[in-house]
Amino acid sequence: MGFGDLKSPAGLQVLNDYLADKSYIEGYVPSQADVAVFEAVSGPPPADLCHALRWYNHIKSYEKEKASLPGVKKALGKYGPANVEDTTESGATDSKDDDDIDLFGSDDEEESEEAKRLREERLAQYESKKAKKPALVVKSSILLDVKPWDDETDMAKLEECVRSIQADGLVWGSSKLVPVGYGIKKLQIQCVVEDDKVGTDMLEEQITAFDEYVQSMDVAAFNKI
Repeated sequence: MGFGDLKSPAGLQVLNDYLADKSYIEGYVPSQADVAVFEAVSGPPPADLCHALRWYNHIKSYEKEKASLPGVKKALGKYGPANVEDTTESGATDSKDDDDIDLFGSDDEEESEEAKRLREERLAQYESKKAKKPALVVKSSILLDVKPWDDETDMAKLEECVRSIQADGLVWGSSKLVPVGYGIKKLQIQCVVEDDKVGTDMLEEQITAFDEYVQSMDVAAFNKI
């Protein structure tokens, strides 16, 4: 079990494939599992690994909140697909030497019983709150215009990157390519969002993060459902 060497192209490819149908390393919310894997990645994955890059940018936004994320951080080899060999054990000694470049900073390996209890209470409170369905779920239908850099941009890859963005309360719909001139086409894609969970600012931030393909994103239409 594991991802292999996450500083190598092969390890990043394993991570990208693993996240193709997942938003997080474990479960449905950011957790210490994401922190552990994030710390093992040396920097942003390349743009062609769109699932890994989307996850990386999302988890990076929690940098100041990493200590409050639920769960208990485990060894890196405890996460990932079961059919990948865990190559992290041999590097366990070296991991202590890498603390100075830890993207989140370092924590004590062991946490007190009180800290564990508080973490579990927060997690239980979060899950309880999440389980309570609101009386009314307000949804909106949004039509997005995603513009490429030029007529040589791989529009199929651009759409794949956009659809790789996953979030609770976000459902992607139909899409089409619309000519804008000089041989350039923009991607016009529909999505339905739950207003209290997903906003246009979040969509724009994550879509424009694929800057190898995306020049800009605009909201073409916004309608309440």
